[in-house]
Amino acid sequence: MDTIYADYSVSMSEFKKNPAQVLRTAGEKPVAVLSHNRPAFYMVTPQLFESLVEELADHDLIDIVRDRLTRKTTAVDVDINSI
Repeated sequence: MDTIYADYSVSMSEFKKNPAQVLRTAGEKPVAVLSHNRPAFYMVTPQLFESLVEELADHDLIDIVRDRLTRKTTAVDVDINSI
């Protein structure tokens, strides 16, 4: 059985009938669209998608920071006023 990462789910046939109504009903929550009772895709609002992309970008930055912290002994001192 697949895990569904949404508070709302709808069948593919129901979604095809009126996708706009499905989105209105869900509000700001993600919707799992099911095909044969398995998640086929998720529908999210543009605002939620933007938040997800920003969160992923933050995780990438965290990885960069952690990597650089492990190499801080090789860092070069720079006087920002001399640039």
